[in-house]
Amino acid sequence: MAIKKVWIEEGCTGCGLCASICPEMFKIDAIAYVIEDINYADYTSKIKEAAECCPRVVIKYSE
Repeated sequence: MAIKKVWIEEGCTGCGLCASICPEMFKIDAIAYVIEDINYADYTSKIKEAAECCPRVVIKYSE
């Protein structure tokens, strides 16, 4: 299924892991944030990997 929305919940420590996995989608500025206006379908596997690898489990997405 295609990812329709990506967000980061409270609790991000800004470790940078998500940005290293998918720099097209995530940026770090003290904490991580999602870059807007991105075609999520182009980065589905990277988004899922970043969510699975997040040590705080705060990266969420909906399909």
